[in-house]
Amino acid sequence: MATQVILLERVEKLGNMGEVVNVKPGYARNFLLPQKKALRASKENIAYFDSQKKVLEAENEKRKGEAAKLAKKLEGVKLSIIRAASESGHLYGSVASRDIASEAKTVSGVEVSRSMVDLNQNFKEIGLFPVSIALHPEVKVEVIVNIARTVEEAKIQSETGKALVAAAAEEVVEETPADAEEALAEALEDSALEAEKERQAEEAEKEAEEAVKAEERAAKKAEKEAAKAAAEEAIAENEAAEESAEEAKAE
Repeated sequence: MATQVILLERVEKLGNMGEVVNVKPGYARNFLLPQKKALRASKENIAYFDSQKKVLEAENEKRKGEAAKLAKKLEGVKLSIIRAASESGHLYGSVASRDIASEAKTVSGVEVSRSMVDLNQNFKEIGLFPVSIALHPEVKVEVIVNIARTVEEAKIQSETGKALVAAAAEEVVEETPADAEEALAEALEDSALEAEKERQAEEAEKEAEEAVKAEERAAKKAEKEAAKAAAEEAIAENEAAEESAEEAKAE
């Protein structure tokens, strides 16, 4: 069931001061009422608003004028926010409304809260992004959020008006056909040389393996021949001993 409230100031996409509107209970309870942007639309509150309308309008105009003066300090300001990111420009984390509000206050001296920053979702890439800051429901100012990996990169992006990753991509696209053909030829040549090196390395490895195998075969052959010679020598010695024994018996 919707909750009916009377607005005490202009609320984006909802209504202007004095309008009675229907909103979700959670929106009224968690935002409009605690932020004093609205009152529950009871008979007593509506009567109170009607009696205080001129005072409320005067206070609103005063706040609006003060916000307009502060807006001049923020108009066109570039807010540099340094974050770690990959080579492709993807942030290891994100930049949220509180980060932008904090940097805006540091640069301009203007008190900016995170609720003033109009940000649908956090930034997750490096680059230059226009962001609206509402110093008052009727006073908005645009700043440029410059997200970069280093202070030097932020300076380059600020001067060129382009994200470094995007600029690098454009340089690749703007290559001429001749440049592309030359690059392709160099790549093919490098590939052929690499393949030749790999072939030579494989051949050298095979030759080394064959040499080791040949040495092993020669060693085994020599071992067999030595064993055979030793066996023959042992047989000969045994036969000689038997002959000597027989001769001794005969005598």
